[in-house]
Amino acid sequence: MTMSKSTQATAHKRIVIKLGGSTLEGLNNAFFSNFKTLQEEGYEIIITHGGGPAINQKLEKRGIASKKINGIRVTNEEAMEVVQSTLVGLVNPKLVNDLNRAGIQAIGLNGLDMNLILCELLDYETYGYVGEIKKINTAIIDVLTAHNIVPVISCIGVTEEGQSLNINGDTVASEIALAVGAERLLLVTDVSGIRIGGEYQKEATPEQIHRWIEEGEITGGMIPKVEGAIRVLNAGIPKVEIVDDTLTGTTITSKELVK
Repeated sequence: MTMSKSTQATAHKRIVIKLGGSTLEGLNNAFFSNFKTLQEEGYEIIITHGGGPAINQKLEKRGIASKKINGIRVTNEEAMEVVQSTLVGLVNPKLVNDLNRAGIQAIGLNGLDMNLILCELLDYETYGYVGEIKKINTAIIDVLTAHNIVPVISCIGVTEEGQSLNINGDTVASEIALAVGAERLLLVTDVSGIRIGGEYQKEATPEQIHRWIEEGEITGGMIPKVEGAIRVLNAGIPKVEIVDDTLTGTTITSKELVK
């Protein structure tokens, strides 16, 4: 994948926060207060989000079958219409409104805006209208963060021909973090990180993660989370955190950084 690298990445501290669909339903004042604290610490915040529960409800209401393979939603033409209308028309505006009401200036975006997320089909025979990200155009992100406005990005991409594509939310967050040179990537979910043998792990390394996947300890939607985390680490971003709504959980770093 190629990316339009941010010219501000070396001058500003940036953090990308990905909000999972289930997390979006339970945001509270304490959660938004954590965001304000990060801004006060000098971080420029970029938010990406999914919307799984809302999408599932809309698909069920319309009688459209839905399944996932390796944590990726198989998306036919009808499902793509539901995914896009739900994320762009319902989930994104509500999140932006919640942030603004909490005193955090925010604006909603998706991959079609200024070709923010350019994609190709990942594997049409297997996944349907699901995108593989080829380029992140960071220009609009740079403009907004320079004015202390939080971009809130839904996980819809676009091909050069203008076809909208569904993209796994953790993948979007990882690729945007790489493109803007983020110092940290937080994947906020409804669990307190990686759980192995019934216990949540405070720290993890790529080597451990590969072993846990092979042993079947990490499954389902956690797989794209940890695989995206490893890609980000390999590209030079210091750490990735899989956290709950208190922003605490598992910190993933390369082996030499774990104490």
